[in-house]
Amino acid sequence: MAGNSLKLKILTTGGTIDKIYFDSKSEFEVGEPEIGRILDEAQVAFDYEVVQLLRKDSLELDDKDRELIRQTVAEDECDRILITHGTDTMTDTAAVLDGMAGKTIVLTGALHPARFRSSDAIFNIGMAVVAAQSMPPGIYITMNGRVFDAARVRKNRDHNRFEPVPDGET
Repeated sequence: MAGNSLKLKILTTGGTIDKIYFDSKSEFEVGEPEIGRILDEAQVAFDYEVVQLLRKDSLELDDKDRELIRQTVAEDECDRILITHGTDTMTDTAAVLDGMAGKTIVLTGALHPARFRSSDAIFNIGMAVVAAQSMPPGIYITMNGRVFDAARVRKNRDHNRFEPVPDGET
C-alpha cells in the first residue's frame, strides 16, 4: 500500500482472474487473489485494502454469496470499491448491488487467468482502478478497455467480450 488521500477497498470473489492451472489434474481452480501483487508491482500511489470475500468461479455463486457481497459493500465505510469477479455472472452481482447510494462500485475480471502472460487481467484492473477514482457514484463494469454502466451491459459469449445493451433491449 502507498500513501495518498484516495482509499480503495478491493473485494475479491474468485473467478478466472485468480485461477491456477494444475497440470497433474489438468484443470483450473481458483487460487489466491492476484490483485494485490499486480498493484504492488505497478507501484500504485494510493491506499488500498484487499479483502478475500469469496473464492469461487462465478458460475458457482448463489443468492447467499451475492447477499454477502451486497452486505459487505453496504457496511463498508469506503465509498470507492473495486470487486474482482468472474465474468459469466458479473452482471447478476452488479444487479444485486443496485441502489447503493453514495458509492462508486466497479466490477472487473478477466477472460484469462492473471498468471498468464496473455491475460487481460492487468489491463482490466488498471481500468477498474481509474474508473473507481474518476466515476461518480454508481455501479460500473470495466472490461475490454471500456467502462460500462452495469445495468446496460452484457457478456457476448460468442465474441468473448462485453458490450453495451442496445437501446430498447433489456
